[in-house]
Amino acid sequence: MEPLQVNARWTIPAVELSVTFARSGGPGGQNVNKVASKAVLRFDLERSQSAGDARRARLRSRLASKLTQAGELVLHASSHREQERNLQDARERLAGLLREALRVERPRKATKPTRASQRRRVDAKKRRGERKRDRRNLD
Repeated sequence: MEPLQVNARWTIPAVELSVTFARSGGPGGQNVNKVASKAVLRFDLERSQSAGDARRARLRSRLASKLTQAGELVLHASSHREQERNLQDARERLAGLLREALRVERPRKATKPTRASQRRRVDAKKRRGERKRDRRNLD
């Protein structure tokens, strides 16, 4: 297996990824009972040498719900009938998951509503109030 390129700065060596194959579930006739085409890809974040401490801490916090108790990230891919395509699918999903978790989001800048938008909001409230007042029975 070849190394996994996550982004321009991080490549996971092949020795840090473990792959096993299992039988896929669901329909498929006799083929599904004979062929182990489901790919199970594991990446041990806690023991990874390629992930630095800062990167590991960020991934641990962002992917906490997807990590096992041992700190592994496990992906299953069984959408294709061939082992190789399922393995490629799992590798692409792992890279995308890690890339997304490492992305730093820009902080939101607080803004004030414009004077015109405040005026429109108040005018709309007044119109709604007048409409409700006009519905009332004046008796």
